[in-house]
Amino acid sequence: MAGVLTVQRTTVPASERDKYFERLRACKSHYSAAKCRFRVYEESALTGAFIEFTEADDETTLTVAHANSPHRVLDPARIYHETEIG
Repeated sequence: MAGVLTVQRTTVPASERDKYFERLRACKSHYSAAKCRFRVYEESALTGAFIEFTEADDETTLTVAHANSPHRVLDPARIYHETEIG
């Protein structure tokens, strides 16, 4: 089954890190309840540079989850579909 995802990049100053992680916890809880997977990675060579992935099994689930997100999603319409490599 092919999935869909959105990607969001952000850079967080050290002074905002705790607040950012509070937001991430709220997002993780929200997306989990909405049947999505929410993952965050921090760049090894650049502390504070994060990339967030929100994944779902279908576009409708992901779109609805973003519409109801507790935090603004920068470009919720830019959805990537898993591609069969063959």
